[in-house]
Amino acid sequence: MAIPRPNTSQFEAFTTNLAYARKMVDAGRYLAPFQPGTVDVDDFYRAAWVQAVAAIDHWFHEELFRRVAELAAKDSPEMPLQLRNYEIPLHRVEAVQRGDVTLADVVVEHVKERWGNASLQNPRAISDVLRLVTEKNIWQGAAAQINSWQGGRTAYTDKTLKAQFMSITTRRNKIAHDADLVAGDLKQRRPITEPDVTDAINWIDRIALAMAHVLDE
Repeated sequence: MAIPRPNTSQFEAFTTNLAYARKMVDAGRYLAPFQPGTVDVDDFYRAAWVQAVAAIDHWFHEELFRRVAELAAKDSPEMPLQLRNYEIPLHRVEAVQRGDVTLADVVVEHVKERWGNASLQNPRAISDVLRLVTEKNIWQGAAAQINSWQGGRTAYTDKTLKAQFMSITTRRNKIAHDADLVAGDLKQRRPITEPDVTDAINWIDRIALAMAHVLDE
């Protein structure tokens, strides 16, 4: 049975960005039998890996801003403590009092200034930022959700799921920052295969979908 996907523009954008990564994998697979001399086919896989991580990083940001806006507009007593206690500069408070902007707009603008350029590729940073919109243990909830989808055949925990995610983002950093070169070598790159990157993309999709379900509960 297909798992329902969130019907939001933020998650649709994530799905589109991930589909672009899959197309890069397809291009590499189609070219592999021909081994064109001027192209390193493995670079298609490396580009797909980086694109997939960028897709979930972007989704975390956009999902954060959307939910902060919704929660701030409601001003509900059920608002997460981190958001209720969020400090806003006085000049922005004054702008709300004058009626120049809404409270929700001010809060979102300030959150964007704080987190807009932050890298959300580390489990701790992701947990920290999502505390603004939920008081749940997001990684524990996502692990439990994945186990449920697998019919109990898996036993992921927040710790093992974080490790899985970190293994993907760590490889992304080696590709993006070190040209995926083997440590101490200026020419030899780490091996990468189509199954490697397909598995990484599938995991990114699975983790984002599980987190979206936990946030929506």
